[in-house]
Amino acid sequence: MRWLIFFNFWASCLAAAIFSGIFPSATLACPYELPVAVVSINGHDLFAELAFTPDTRSCGLSNRDTLGENDGMLFLFPNTDKRTFWMKNTHIPLSIAFMDDTWRIVMIHQMEADQTKTTYRSYQSVRYALEVNQGWFLLHGIKTGDRVEMVLPTVLNVR
Repeated sequence: MRWLIFFNFWASCLAAAIFSGIFPSATLACPYELPVAVVSINGHDLFAELAFTPDTRSCGLSNRDTLGENDGMLFLFPNTDKRTFWMKNTHIPLSIAFMDDTWRIVMIHQMEADQTKTTYRSYQSVRYALEVNQGWFLLHGIKTGDRVEMVLPTVLNVR
């Protein structure tokens, strides 16, 4: 009986640590736990959650009230295409950078929180999109033509 109480205590501590963000390797998004990778643009680093499945891309940063100063979400697609994003249930104003196959930024949009009618789209085919707090790109002098640098985890199955 004592071992069961001991086990329940430590299981509760572990769950509290995970949900409070003590372990930075993964974050809960919508209901998904996503891997995090370091993304660098012109020497400025971000911790980006990786949305690489249809469900995780659909959830994105929705239902959040805050986003860390140097945090973001990188949307990975299995192919290049024109992409459209919206801000339904997204309570944080964001900036989005669309990138081509070579990780070159081809377009940046400023997105307003909780928009259900406005859409933000790439006007050319892209493979990646990076969402950050609104103004982060401007604050760091990042513009179209700049390249994103990162190493994707090899275990990702982008679909």
